[in-house]
Amino acid sequence: MAQQQDLDVLDTEELRERALELARRKWDLRFFWKLLGLIPAAEAMAGNQEASKASVAQLSGFVYEALSAENDPGVQEALRPVYIEYLKEHADDV
Repeated sequence: MAQQQDLDVLDTEELRERALELARRKWDLRFFWKLLGLIPAAEAMAGNQEASKASVAQLSGFVYEALSAENDPGVQEALRPVYIEYLKEHADDV
């Protein structure tokens, strides 16, 4: 497993890229769904209150917005712990 201190020194963009690349290689849809579920809360933490109020009725729009929002540096920063956790859990696969 990757050591916490090894991952903590990486910037958020590097963590994001590593986690997403690993999930792509592993075809880890569960990780991508987890991100989609967390993005509204991350958006709220980043100050994007309106985006965090997405409803089930707006799912298609939400998915599109969620994928775009994940590129927002504030949202990425809020998701940083998720990237670290994922990379630690799958350190043997890196």
